[in-house]
Amino acid sequence: MTQYVCAVDVGTASARAALFDRDGTRLAKAVHPIALYQMEGARAEHSSENIWEAVGICVRQVVAGIDPADVVAIGFDATCSLVLRDKTGAPLRLGPDGRDTILWFDHRAAPQAEVCNATGHSILKVQGGTFSPEKQVPKLLWLKNRRPHLWEQLGAAYDLADFLTFRASGSNARSACTITAKWSYQPERGGWQDDFLQQIGLSELSEKANMPCAVTPLGTSVGTLTSDAAEHLGLTSECKVATGMVDAFAGALGAVGHCPGDSLGDGSDLALIAGTSSCVMSVNRDPWAIRGVWGPYADAILPGYWVSEGGQSATGALLDFILRNFGPDKTEAPEAHQRVEMRLRQMREAEGPRLADGIHILPDVNGNRSPFADPQMRGVISGLTMDQSFDSVCKLYWRAAVSLALGLRQIIEHMRSKGPAIRVLHVTGGHVRSDLLLQLYADVTGCEVQIAAEGEAVLLGTAALAAVTGGLYPDLISAATEMREDGRMYRPDPEAQSIYDEDYAIFLRMQAHRDELNAMRQKTKG
Repeated sequence: MTQYVCAVDVGTASARAALFDRDGTRLAKAVHPIALYQMEGARAEHSSENIWEAVGICVRQVVAGIDPADVVAIGFDATCSLVLRDKTGAPLRLGPDGRDTILWFDHRAAPQAEVCNATGHSILKVQGGTFSPEKQVPKLLWLKNRRPHLWEQLGAAYDLADFLTFRASGSNARSACTITAKWSYQPERGGWQDDFLQQIGLSELSEKANMPCAVTPLGTSVGTLTSDAAEHLGLTSECKVATGMVDAFAGALGAVGHCPGDSLGDGSDLALIAGTSSCVMSVNRDPWAIRGVWGPYADAILPGYWVSEGGQSATGALLDFILRNFGPDKTEAPEAHQRVEMRLRQMREAEGPRLADGIHILPDVNGNRSPFADPQMRGVISGLTMDQSFDSVCKLYWRAAVSLALGLRQIIEHMRSKGPAIRVLHVTGGHVRSDLLLQLYADVTGCEVQIAAEGEAVLLGTAALAAVTGGLYPDLISAATEMREDGRMYRPDPEAQSIYDEDYAIFLRMQAHRDELNAMRQKTKG
């Protein structure tokens, strides 16, 4: 009998599911959109019921044609969005249409993040020096302070991945990955830091969120599918449900989980999960910390290893922004990106790496996650003209891509300053569809760039998690090693590197100038 595992990934705009065999071969894949509500004031929401419906549609599609009893386990990963339920278990309505989920990139809790920072608590060391408004503690503090009537009704709060395992199994288990990385839980220091929670006025967090006494380690089952969930997903109630993961952490497992030994231990292999935003994941035997990099998190992916997470809050989102605001059709549809890339290939062949080098961009349109940990930082474009031709749009798009690569180089150099060697970038996510972008990453950073799992390392990492849960492998490293599939390698072009070195010097100078302008504005206000 062939045994399968199912992996579910819930992103910003869609749910995906894939069916894998024991060897890591992806046999089927389905995608279904989820509703995204964006509002003024850097706010964005989902409906968790809409997400669960989309998950059911995807899973039923990928398991059609096989015996459902052959699917031994299912795993879930998701963005670190915050799901809120009331005391009856129904959605805690933040808005119409059952919206009960605050998206990961929502920055409404920026003032509450500053309350956390003002404590000066040692917990800030694993937050990169400052709390991000994208984390769950500031968001829950926002709910308590700004929506007290909803706070009174709150019966449970979940990281989205944990909500999905709850809907699937009925278990209230919370993942060691989600709670450690996004909720300020520190297993190496006994768990919740009660003095910190008391200082910010959130001492009742564990009770209000309906947290269990202990977190559940990765690779273990939280139970089997309930009868309702089994019917919804087209599976059986014998199917085991794996502990959930944050999507970037699942991507890191799928991208570098097969690198045990010295290369993983010293941080030479770095996972780059690149889509709407980009996460840069370093997995190491020994903990290290630096401002602007989240972590180190103990056992958040592999037991006995520490995870440090850098990132860029808007990467694919920045390229979408360019097309939506400057493109001839004002759309960021995949076809629009493809048309630009086709033209850029021709333009690059004619002009080389110096294409449009009079345009310079700072890409922080949604704040800077790493290395500055400043959600209020903003982007800059220098060199705009009134040219509205398609070629002009292509040039602006290209230089936005260059700025993203320069920001990635800055993060890598920042991380290297604490010790990780970082020689190879294992890339997964939407960016792998662009050869131009991957070669650019290699040329700008000086690292070798390898496609991980055909760009589907997030699904593969979740499948590896399910494979361990289903008893197909004894541990996560074994599963990630046996199920992996390496893709194309991109090596730096020395000639292009020297040109991008010039761009990098300008990039750093623009950051310094931006700081100078902000200081002048603050002085005027004062």
